[in-house]
Amino acid sequence: MTNAHEISAWGQSDIGLKRPNNEDAYLIDNRHGFYVVADGMGGEAAGEIASGIFVETADQLKGGNARRSPEEAVEFIQQVFGLANGRILEHVQDHPQCSGMGCTAELLVVHSEGFLLGHVGDSRTYRLRNGIFQQLTKDHSLVQQQIDDGLITPMESQRHPLQNVILRAVGIEEDIAVDMVRGNLKAGDQLLLCSDGLSDMLSDETIADALHTAAPPQSKVEVLIEQAKASGGRDNITVVLADILP
Repeated sequence: MTNAHEISAWGQSDIGLKRPNNEDAYLIDNRHGFYVVADGMGGEAAGEIASGIFVETADQLKGGNARRSPEEAVEFIQQVFGLANGRILEHVQDHPQCSGMGCTAELLVVHSEGFLLGHVGDSRTYRLRNGIFQQLTKDHSLVQQQIDDGLITPMESQRHPLQNVILRAVGIEEDIAVDMVRGNLKAGDQLLLCSDGLSDMLSDETIADALHTAAPPQSKVEVLIEQAKASGGRDNITVVLADILP
């Protein structure tokens, strides 16, 4: 049972080397067993308002349960994405100058039987288990769609001029479709949530290598952010890493 597992988690956000402000936001709540990364879009201050609304909404809706049932995890994720979506749309209505703002979001919820992940956009969640590194989410992006359609290869996608075109985000349309990824948890698992400021700068191999070390989560997160900056740091970089302990 997941209840037997403790989680050691660490998160950090960095402005990177090219952006004037940080539009990413994250939240770690070990007590209630949920973890968030949100990447704002819309330029100027609007992007950080959107990601801030998402994180704030999750924090407000966390409730009193330390560990949810699987059904409660589904409800929590649907509520957070739905309410945050509405709040961002309302903000744009009240502040037309923020038109076009929204955010991508990862919401990982640990429940009594494993985990449930809510995903919208091109932020990502990865898992390292028994030495196998796996991307659990699928980008809602134009580039990913072109890969799926066989128009470009994954290698070509890394330098694609339309890399930043997102097909789904929180706060853009009235109705929001949220991908749900379910899984179990095992001692030794590492779950990594990140904005595309990390995944666009570093290969899967480089990210996996950082997780393979025996260092604590804080050190691994710091190393990944420094590596993303050394590779160009074109965007804000946010990483949350959760280690599943015995």
